[in-house]
Amino acid sequence: MDISLALLTLLHILIPIYWLGGDLGAFYSSTFMTDPKRSVGERMMALKILNNIDMAPRTTLILAFPTGFALAWAKGWLDVPGTSVAVVAVLFLAWLALAWVVHLKHGGGAGFKTLDIAIRYGVLVGLAAAGIGGLLGTFAIPFFIAVKLCILACCIALGLIVRKQLVPLFGAIRTMTGTGPTPESDAIIAAVNSRARVSVLTIWALVLAASVLGIATPT
Repeated sequence: MDISLALLTLLHILIPIYWLGGDLGAFYSSTFMTDPKRSVGERMMALKILNNIDMAPRTTLILAFPTGFALAWAKGWLDVPGTSVAVVAVLFLAWLALAWVVHLKHGGGAGFKTLDIAIRYGVLVGLAAAGIGGLLGTFAIPFFIAVKLCILACCIALGLIVRKQLVPLFGAIRTMTGTGPTPESDAIIAAVNSRARVSVLTIWALVLAASVLGIATPT
């Protein structure tokens, strides 16, 4: 029994588990944040819980590619040098550290946040190009891996869309904490949450599809 391969496989399997589990927790917390019957303190506590829980799917999104890349190399699905696996692991761990810095600074540090967003766009383009190239036969990539690369690119794109959808939320929260909730601020919070949920549910469907492909491994 290859223990290292088993542990690597387990690590990659845990990605969708913590991704969907964390998203479910954030999804549920958002219902308290948008409830006008709750006090401002309760709603802000729900927002804090939501932001912290949301780091689970943000972390797993970043770890999905390096763990999958390493597993595909270990199982012989990709003919790449082992050094490339190590380089990818280091680069994505550095990105993960950056994402946590942005989170712990509560979005502060414009330079860190800008760099994180730039990396997301870069990885999005790279994954989409590799996935589409694999589907078109440009790269020697198994079909299920090419599709999973495209799915991960879509998940990153949807994550960026969610960030834009949440922009109006910040002003409404400042109003709520500064002068108390108003019908207008509550309406904005509810509308933003409703739009973001569509994107999040789409991500759930994509993660489940990627999980099915990983199990079925159609070539």
